[in-house]
Amino acid sequence: MAQIDIELRNVIKEFTSHGEMRLRAVDNIQLEIYQGEFFALLGPSGCGKTTTLRMIAGFEDPTSGEILLRGNQVQNVPPFHRPINTVFQDYALFPHMSVLQNVMFGLEMEGARKADARRRAIEALELVRLTQYDRKPRQLSGGQQQRVALARALVKKPAVLLLDEPLGALDLKLRKEMQYELMTMQEQVGITFIYVTHDQEEALTMADRIAVMDKGKVLQVGTPEEIYETPTTRFVADFIGETNFLQGTLSGTEGNCGIVKLDGSTIIKAGMNEPSLSDDQPVTIAIRPEKINLFAVEGRVRYPDGSSDRASEYKTAVMRDPDINLVEGTITSTNYIGTDTRYVVTFGEGLHLVARVQNYGLRSETVFQNGQRVNIFWDADHSRVLLE
Repeated sequence: MAQIDIELRNVIKEFTSHGEMRLRAVDNIQLEIYQGEFFALLGPSGCGKTTTLRMIAGFEDPTSGEILLRGNQVQNVPPFHRPINTVFQDYALFPHMSVLQNVMFGLEMEGARKADARRRAIEALELVRLTQYDRKPRQLSGGQQQRVALARALVKKPAVLLLDEPLGALDLKLRKEMQYELMTMQEQVGITFIYVTHDQEEALTMADRIAVMDKGKVLQVGTPEEIYETPTTRFVADFIGETNFLQGTLSGTEGNCGIVKLDGSTIIKAGMNEPSLSDDQPVTIAIRPEKINLFAVEGRVRYPDGSSDRASEYKTAVMRDPDINLVEGTITSTNYIGTDTRYVVTFGEGLHLVARVQNYGLRSETVFQNGQRVNIFWDADHSRVLLE
């Protein structure tokens, strides 16, 4: 079993506002972060993720609860005595020092000999692929400055590296490049990374596990696949990627699926996270747009491999699968976005779903038209029943 590097036990952080009112920024968090893990704290601004990071670093003290590093409490240990380093979004480099001097600074403050500090600093800079040792920070690009900040944090070989939205100041293309470089770097050094971000795609791309936070609470912890495919709350489903939501009433269960009544005539099945839900309980169904498939009510269906068949025959085949939901609707919006086409389909009594269909071959072969009648279908297990 993997060793736990950082553990938070019932951690609460409150701030006093206007003398008396107490604002709870972190609300009874419990987390276990394993050695060598790339762990992300993900959530919107003000959710408590940076406050959590600052308490791990020692820049903030918890109001109550315990923070442990490899089994030892660190609440009362000052930041400079914790084997933890932090990389901030603004990098905080010394403008009057060269790249090499910036990286050497922490080692020299600890009493390392200059020759040894220089050797270790050069090794750290080589790790982040930066060899312009004599330049000043103002002579570097944003991406290069970020590399210097990383080298300065890694040179002391901390047990844990904290990263507070370090890529936020970079342009989109460079940010994506640095995501993969950070992943590679973390694998090379084997240090536990705790990464704060509000960018869902960034967390899904980089992290081994993700803690989704809102209003000071951790709502769900899991792998990127678990967070995306099986969200446990509407907030998690809505915050991570694009999601359709349908409101209905649970009318029964069948295996691991719930039977949900949407309106007078539409009944669908969806996978259940919470088996203890009772009949007649209001619920929400979450469905990812890319899980939904479309085919024309009339005419011929074109498949990705170029073959075609009549829609009526395809519909008959789909209906044979008891775990497939199938409803008929009308295309009300079409948006071509390159890799796929986004459709809005209206069905039932004013209900609608967004479907994203991969574009294969020529665009003319894959696009439905506004006003066209279509069949919508998806696997029951590709949707989730959530509490209303």
